[in-house]
Amino acid sequence: MPNVVIVGAQWGDEGKGKIVDLLTERVQVVARYNGGHNAGHTIRVGEDQFVLRLIPSGILHPGILCLMGNGMVIDPWAFESELAELRGKGVPADENLLISDRAHLILPHHRALEALAEELRGSRKIGTTLRGIGPAYEDKAARRGLRMGDLVRPGALAGKLEEARRHYEQVCRGASREPQVDWDALLGDLFAFGERLRSRITDVSVVLHRHMAEGYSVLFEGAQATLLDLDHGTYPFVTSSSATAGGVLTGLGVGPSRIDGVIGIAKAYTTRVGAGPLPSEIGGPLEDEIRARGHEFGANTRRPRRCGWFDSVVVRHSARINGLDTLAVTKLDVLDGLDEVRICTAYRFEGGEIRDFPGDLSVLEACEPVYETMPGWTQSSAGVRDFALLPDAARRYVDRISDLCGVEIGIVSTGPDRSHTILRGQSALSSWFE
Repeated sequence: MPNVVIVGAQWGDEGKGKIVDLLTERVQVVARYNGGHNAGHTIRVGEDQFVLRLIPSGILHPGILCLMGNGMVIDPWAFESELAELRGKGVPADENLLISDRAHLILPHHRALEALAEELRGSRKIGTTLRGIGPAYEDKAARRGLRMGDLVRPGALAGKLEEARRHYEQVCRGASREPQVDWDALLGDLFAFGERLRSRITDVSVVLHRHMAEGYSVLFEGAQATLLDLDHGTYPFVTSSSATAGGVLTGLGVGPSRIDGVIGIAKAYTTRVGAGPLPSEIGGPLEDEIRARGHEFGANTRRPRRCGWFDSVVVRHSARINGLDTLAVTKLDVLDGLDEVRICTAYRFEGGEIRDFPGDLSVLEACEPVYETMPGWTQSSAGVRDFALLPDAARRYVDRISDLCGVEIGIVSTGPDRSHTILRGQSALSSWFE
């Protein structure tokens, strides 16, 4: 049975949650491997809409085991709030939802440190969600972080908090700020979380290997996306974790031989949230129109997303970094009714053309997009479930994306609902799931 990675091929918000939700009925386990509650997967099931921030998207399917890996950073307040939201909508999340004992905690001082860091950057703000993600990963790398497993050993919590406290207060003094954390109250909260979450906290790697040995299939669910990856993204305008397919290995404790395939998710256009370069940004009224039609506002923060034409340089980069076997193209219907559509095929830089994504941010900021223009389509693609029934121009557009990116397109999403999806035959999906 196959174990398949779902990974964002652009700057995030590509619709990974929908694709995980769509394919979950073909597997037994969904495991998330990176990020925190800065991610937001919006999934529509009939008339109901769910926004998942920490909990894997497979939770909406009965009988699916959902695992939160050690590569994640978890705000326990946010986790319990999300859990309550799901239960309020009738979604069971009990023994089918487990958390790695090695996942690090996001605590109040992490949020305070992130807000301070953004303030001190001035005009060079990263544009983070201010949820403490980066400082939690910093504490992890500096070996002063607290992990989920620490919650079930309350006798050691006070001592483990002390180094994090010293660091936080030292930073506050250096920035002439007053510390804002009530450490005694925090310790009490952590004791309570340990009692409530004890039954969920386990060695997720062991659980995964046990289930794979029994022949169960796994969907490895990524958060954020390749261009936000700490190593391979538009550094420093990136997240703080490994958002590429390689993050599965370190973020869940599985070996590379256990991965059978990788699905990249890309919108039919390009978006990103926050600061940083976006070479194919459209600008003007047309960008506003696409943002409105695509509901391009952050699932968590409601921040407006910047919108650009499809950038094949970006997706080729993602295909190489992740070893994509197939691509899911989402939100094709958002482009319905445009007179023409554009695809960025290369970048122009200092009189020449660049076809590979540059690692130097100063080079990327100086690049201009090279476009190929194609006819648009007036016939609606919304809700179409058969590739042959798409408008001719829409089919040609999808096929051209595939040619430019060097990856087959096995899924085309034509709307937000599960049913608004085209699964193309003779793709990698067929060999994995039939």
